[in-house]
Amino acid sequence: MSAIVRKTVVINAVGLTQRLIRPHSRIQAFLDVGRVASVGAVIPAVTCSVQSTYLTGTMPSEHGIVGNGWYFRDECEIKFWRQSNRLVSGAKVWDVARQRDTTGKFTCANICWWYAMYSTADYTVTPRPMYPADGRKLPDCWTHPPELRDTLQRELGQFPLFQFWGPATTIAATEWIADAAIRVDELYNPTLSLVYLPHLDYVLQRGGDPANDLRELDEVVGKLLDRFVDQGTRVILLSEYGITPVSKPVHLNRALRENGLVVVRDELGRELLDAGESAAFAVADHQVAHVYVNDLNRVEQVAAILENVPGVARVLREADKRNEKLDHERSGELICLAEHDSWFTYYYWIDDARAPDFARTVDIHRKPGYDPVELFLDPKLTAPKLKIAATLAKRKLGLRAMMDVIGLDASIVKGSHGLPPRDPADGAMIATSHGELLPDDHVAATDVFDVILRHLEQN
Repeated sequence: MSAIVRKTVVINAVGLTQRLIRPHSRIQAFLDVGRVASVGAVIPAVTCSVQSTYLTGTMPSEHGIVGNGWYFRDECEIKFWRQSNRLVSGAKVWDVARQRDTTGKFTCANICWWYAMYSTADYTVTPRPMYPADGRKLPDCWTHPPELRDTLQRELGQFPLFQFWGPATTIAATEWIADAAIRVDELYNPTLSLVYLPHLDYVLQRGGDPANDLRELDEVVGKLLDRFVDQGTRVILLSEYGITPVSKPVHLNRALRENGLVVVRDELGRELLDAGESAAFAVADHQVAHVYVNDLNRVEQVAAILENVPGVARVLREADKRNEKLDHERSGELICLAEHDSWFTYYYWIDDARAPDFARTVDIHRKPGYDPVELFLDPKLTAPKLKIAATLAKRKLGLRAMMDVIGLDASIVKGSHGLPPRDPADGAMIATSHGELLPDDHVAATDVFDVILRHLEQN
């Protein structure tokens, strides 16, 4: 037992790498007085898996978060972006810190790290849209304590959901989260604050010059540093992964369907993937895909098919999954890893005219896989802003209207992640204002847990 007396904030700037840090920036100045290290990769290197590894000190084979989504075998449904913390096995870093603290004063605030709902953190803020029965999706957030929700949205404005994800993403959502972290600190003074800054994640998947976005992120980080460093708080700045340039979308489910393994059902002339009826199907998640084989007699047949799909680098079987710490009951019977310039789509239809209606919308919960094409307006639309305005007008009149402004050309995506980087400078990083608490120039992902505890405990 020890006194947890050192106030600490962990800023998670997703997509930030050592190579991206600009000279003369606030982030570089922070590194100059502290220490930075590369962080070993988690497979899959995706948000939910990496954050769960950081916060439990274990790999996916133990904490169970094998991706941003997976196949729920008992329900025969694919689900992404669940939010209950009870899906994550193992004690969280704040649980361990609270147990070790002899003062009884330790508290933790989770500001938009994933699996935030119903955790043992003392204060929580996380995006949580409202879905009224008329089909609308309304921006909102979930908090603990519940009254914090009204306080934040009264003072900071409604959580900017449509700038958090989708073709309209901007720095506004990241700024809102940072401001919420500062306001929670003012209200409750938590010992440990976890702050999620997603901005770079999205702009780098779109491709192009990120210079302006890096400046915007640097300003937000600088604002947090002004708040926390000036009050003597220990600051950890880290990321989950780097974004790899890609040019080749790979349609695993189409390959499986062409071999008679994927089954679809017709609904109003559209095709829906029937996971429970299919012999095998892939749950695509950036550059990693879990392949679930309902007919276990066909595992090797499925592996042979996938190994011959261009863009697939490896197909992991049982021994490989153990080696990669991905041998969990939620994992697929097989796991595909992409080549570095490729990524996996969820697409299972052969004819775009038969694609499900949600394929052309931003709908992270209906799609049986991750879809970065949601970050782009369909370039085939001649007047996308007019179409959006007309759809919103119909909704205001009480009419059901689908916001079908997303295209089906996956080649538009220019960045992805999920694999270990070829160069550590392009992968996850961790930096601290107290360099003596960072043991080396490279740390394992599971060691981030201990780094956070050291910042809380040590003089």
